Amino acid sequence: MTAGLVISAPASGVGKTTLTLALARAYRNRGLSVQCLKSGPDYIDPAFHAVATGRASVNIDSWAMASDAIAHLAGRGADADLVLAEGSMGLFDGVATRGVSGTGATADIAEMMGWPVLLVIDPSGQAQTAAAVAAGLRDFRAGVQLAGVVLNRVASPRHEALVRSAMAGAGIPVLGALPRHAEIALPKRHLGLVQAEEQVQIDGLIDEAARFVAEHVDLDAVLQSARAWSPQSAAQGLKITPPGQRIALARDAAFSFVYPHMLEAWRAAGAEIVTFSPLADEGPDADADVCWLPGGYPELHAGRLASNTRFLGQLRAFAETRPVHGECGGYMVLGTALTDAEGTRHPMAGLLGLETSYAKRRMHLGYRLAELAAAMPGHGPGSRLRGHEFHYSTIIAQPDTPLAVVRDATGAIVAETGSRRGNATGTFFHLIAEDR
Repeated sequence: MTAGLVISAPASGVGKTTLTLALARAYRNRGLSVQCLKSGPDYIDPAFHAVATGRASVNIDSWAMASDAIAHLAGRGADADLVLAEGSMGLFDGVATRGVSGTGATADIAEMMGWPVLLVIDPSGQAQTAAAVAAGLRDFRAGVQLAGVVLNRVASPRHEALVRSAMAGAGIPVLGALPRHAEIALPKRHLGLVQAEEQVQIDGLIDEAARFVAEHVDLDAVLQSARAWSPQSAAQGLKITPPGQRIALARDAAFSFVYPHMLEAWRAAGAEIVTFSPLADEGPDADADVCWLPGGYPELHAGRLASNTRFLGQLRAFAETRPVHGECGGYMVLGTALTDAEGTRHPMAGLLGLETSYAKRRMHLGYRLAELAAAMPGHGPGSRLRGHEFHYSTIIAQPDTPLAVVRDATGAIVAETGSRRGNATGTFFHLIAEDR
């Protein structure tokens, strides 16, 4: 029988990802099969989950996805002993306006799936107050059940004793307490964690985290706190239209931000995906009928991409007769130029007029609902798409025909409309689901 558990916290930066990875690896080391999921639109954490468990992880998102789609994606854990769903931000943090099945909050997933929540609490700079925070989270929403807490970054045995006593007084089980341990900190980057494929030491870090957590967390108690769960077959599941029959997909350290469920849905619909590496100066497959450039970190490789004439030439030639689409970083590479953080301007493919700069950082963050004004691969005018935008580039110019009317989660129109010119299209948002 599969059991499910949500790992959340009062806020970001408390240690959810590290604890999730450590628990997943610790249980795997015990011979259990663990399936991880990621609540919300973060596209980096699932790659870390896959390293920890040996199983592909996917995002489940209550703002962008219907409950049937979430149930369908969660059902991949039907053959696992334990499903660990890692939350995003704080437990109840989402957008103000409800989306398809919720606000995007982790609590939506916990209530929808009936999984208890294991809270990661960082009591730094406080003691008994940590119990008040945990009690407030426990009582905030009736449909969300608290399994217990794990204390992270505990300063001393005395500090731990004070917090444990307060938690006991509030009736909240403490299932573990982790002293500060810098060796298992995962490197950061401006979009969040550094990608798993960039870290040759990631497997060792997860092993060390698992060892450390096994010493300080009651793994048996955590496992027993998970709720037995029998996946229900979804009536509809996840329906996503692939952009073509044979898809040339850019895939390397500069182009790696694509939601795993999107690729799975494309393949499930009968599409074939052929990858190529722009960083290795490779162009799209000549037999493909569409080219897709995902997001990533092209600004870190802008000079190399600008000098890769084979890649750029073959991309331009492809776009003469077939559609090319870019998301976020891929959109920037399809543009005229990209200026890096040092102020150096690098010419890009020039298939679109977009010009962006990282010389002055400006954060663009949030859910996006787009109504297409023009066609893009897989979707005609009038299609409504749900996605998420997160980048720090400044838009210098976006002169082409707007691709869509794009709104944020409140319904306010945003300036990042995407672009269309000839066979090239691009968006700043990463597509999560079709709005049905």
